[in-house]
Amino acid sequence: MKPARLLLLLSGCALLLAPAVRGCGPGRVVGSRRRPPRKLIPLAYKQFSPNVPEKTLGASGRYEGKIARNSERFKELTPNYNPDIIFKDEENTGADRLMTQRCKDRLNSLAISVMNQWPGVKLRVTEGWDEDGHHSEESLHYEGRAVDITTSDRDRNKYGMLARLAVEAGFDWVYYESKAHIHCSVKSEHSAAAKTGGCFPGRALATLENGARTPLWALRPGQRVLAMDGAGRPTYSDFLAFLDKEPRALTSFHVIETREPRRRLALTPTHLLFVAENASAPASLFRPTFASRVRPGHFVLVAVGSGGWQPAEVVGVRGRTDVGAYAPLTSHGTLVVDDVVASCFALVQEQQLAQLAFWPLRLYHSLVGWPGAQGDGVHWYSGLLYRLGRLLLPPDSFHPLGVPQAES
Repeated sequence: MKPARLLLLLSGCALLLAPAVRGCGPGRVVGSRRRPPRKLIPLAYKQFSPNVPEKTLGASGRYEGKIARNSERFKELTPNYNPDIIFKDEENTGADRLMTQRCKDRLNSLAISVMNQWPGVKLRVTEGWDEDGHHSEESLHYEGRAVDITTSDRDRNKYGMLARLAVEAGFDWVYYESKAHIHCSVKSEHSAAAKTGGCFPGRALATLENGARTPLWALRPGQRVLAMDGAGRPTYSDFLAFLDKEPRALTSFHVIETREPRRRLALTPTHLLFVAENASAPASLFRPTFASRVRPGHFVLVAVGSGGWQPAEVVGVRGRTDVGAYAPLTSHGTLVVDDVVASCFALVQEQQLAQLAFWPLRLYHSLVGWPGAQGDGVHWYSGLLYRLGRLLLPPDSFHPLGVPQAES
């Protein structure tokens, strides 16, 4: 590892381990003292996590159609030959071993957790991909996105904890469905729901210091864009890098619409937007809020021609899919997109914590200058911070759409 990257890594770790984090910008002061390892709580019988229906955006997403051996989508399934997993395979066809890559990754992670939790016990899969129509209509088993599991010793007293371990392993929906098994499922590989980071559409517009407007995909390091400072005032902030850059990803966005003045902002559900309950709140008291929690009647800050902010009432929230997703990072951790003030951050509803955690990256850029062309995908530093955060912060710190494993 290069010395500069090593220094950056250690700085980020130090910030996440700091006993207290204080900030002066919008949102509350954050105490981030280290906590003892959290106790895992077993799921209760008939409990599911997250607490939403399986085939919704907040869980495993919609059913996309049955996969047959002779269908084009059959190539989406991959066999799992993990020796630490017992496959019942009562059909003797190997069907239970077939699953999507996302499901396979979560299952393999769970197998390790099971062996750590109960030495000598293995994970057992009783149902995987179903090609024979044995499940209910539109079951995710038909797409290789669901498994039914037990422990190898079939000790039903372990099943509540087994369900909790499945949640921790990253399954998108876990259900203590039966006294005889736990049901787990995942999002589609190519589903818009599979993207959990915080982004805007690539064609959304930022405002440059010279007054020109540019699509987010065209931003270049060193350009200065309209943003909000810690006191809630307009400022121009250096664009540093993209925390996530997915030019071809089909992504699901929340569209926030306002009136007086009329504005329309699209952003992913996990992204932070500054929100207040009434129009009289000063800009510095608008709270960072997940886009999925914004409702009609809330107020957001919008840019107006005089060079300041104006509260605008939210009158509508709807969904939309679009191609391309970009998450710009600025020096101030905020930016104005399509004339609406937004955060650069997502997944954790703590603006100051996120801003301070990215201080080493800002320092790095100030010391070594601007990098060359940035590749697609999640920035390595933001991916690292996310994984550290999952270890150090309680699970309710994260948006429900966050997953335990972030790619970088």
